[in-house]
Amino acid sequence: MDTSKIVGEKIKSLREDKSISIEELAQRSGLAVEQIERIENNIDLPSLAPLIKIARVLGVRLGTFLDDNDEIGPAICRKKEANDTISFSNNATHSRKHMQYHSLAKSKADRHMEPFIIDIDPTQTSDFILSSHEGEEFIMVMEGIMEISYGKQTYLLEEGDSIYYDSIVPHHVHAYEGKAARILAVIYTPI
Repeated sequence: MDTSKIVGEKIKSLREDKSISIEELAQRSGLAVEQIERIENNIDLPSLAPLIKIARVLGVRLGTFLDDNDEIGPAICRKKEANDTISFSNNATHSRKHMQYHSLAKSKADRHMEPFIIDIDPTQTSDFILSSHEGEEFIMVMEGIMEISYGKQTYLLEEGDSIYYDSIVPHHVHAYEGKAARILAVIYTPI
């Protein structure tokens, strides 16, 4: 399944169901009209911060954009099922990292947390732009070394290390020194 193709369609459908114009969504989320149009047309898939802003305006969980069904019991994700990925990239004019997200709970309805395995591709970029959004994040490094910019601090995390932080503080998560890495990330965003 190409999850990246359903995100824009779900956003457009939710926006239309709530009788919200693209202009109103842009104004209320702080995003450009052109950016929302590109997202809805599956041209761009934004980073998590814009998706969280869109979800808040639409009054839905972030996971609503990734849901496959409405399972109300426990959601089991087998290793082979975690191979479906969704890519979030900034699509800004400057170079930015790229991540492959493997959703671990897309079949769980009404969830408040978003668990992912994230493969971080190597990058030569060193000029990272911090972003913030409501909620909290937990990250555990599975492979490689991660560099977490959090406010004015920078933390290096090695395999087995973890960090839990408030995501309202400007932050950026990237692999250290341009090498690939893999993390378990759990993101909580209030509706």
